[in-house]
Amino acid sequence: MRNWIEATGKTVDEAVLEASVTLKTTPENLDYEILEEAGSGFLGINKKPAKIKAAVKETKLDKAANFITDVLNVMGIHNEVKSSYDEVEMTMNFEIVGEDMGVLIGKRGQTLDSLQYLTSLVVNKESDDYIKVKLDTENYRERRKQTLENLAKNIGSKVKKSGKPVSLEPMNPYERRIIHSALQDDKYVETHSEGEEPFRKVVISLKKGVRPYNKFHNNRGGYGNNRGGYGNKKGGYGRNAFNKKSNKPREPYRYGNIEEGEVYEGVTATIDPSEQI
Repeated sequence: MRNWIEATGKTVDEAVLEASVTLKTTPENLDYEILEEAGSGFLGINKKPAKIKAAVKETKLDKAANFITDVLNVMGIHNEVKSSYDEVEMTMNFEIVGEDMGVLIGKRGQTLDSLQYLTSLVVNKESDDYIKVKLDTENYRERRKQTLENLAKNIGSKVKKSGKPVSLEPMNPYERRIIHSALQDDKYVETHSEGEEPFRKVVISLKKGVRPYNKFHNNRGGYGNNRGGYGNKKGGYGRNAFNKKSNKPREPYRYGNIEEGEVYEGVTATIDPSEQI
């Protein structure tokens, strides 16, 4: 909240100067309201000083922090809001410090995301340049990022085994970007987004030309043929299943080795460049 003080002087200008000294700033950097004009009185008797109410002008960062504080107060949350500004990234960072932040975070971070969105509207309402806003508490953003990265890799493994594409639940652009980034270097699966906001979601599928694990499964178990898969007729490793240089098993699925005309379930896709954090 802003620190408002009262100051007096023979004139309004003197009262403003007095307030600036108290608030350790310059008169130009003050917002003030005149409470009482100076009065000369009758024949110089009962002179009244000018009286003002003053506070340091709000910066855009202060305005956003005060907005967050006001919303939290309405929610019955009276915690500290720490703020900082990254000039290089043009990002305002706000961290809410306190206990029992589950109510603020909400289901899968939806309440926190909503407050972050509203704060962004306040910040950019009268700004020529777009300023990013990041709102966090209890390191939720990083914990959620790790959860989504693990989810992406686990689903990616399932897609490799089954060959079937998997659609994730609808996510916001920031979270979709995390999924894309987690799998962008994977040689066998790829991601794309489909649908309209707020129901836009990520689909994970095999890359074109990649065979799923189950295409290599034979009747005796294992991945196998005698050209480089895991397993032979007896269920062991085939004679060409090992890399001659490293003596390690070859990877069970690669590009190629697909019969002409064979169709695989899945959608070829690339990372959507519109998904930006």
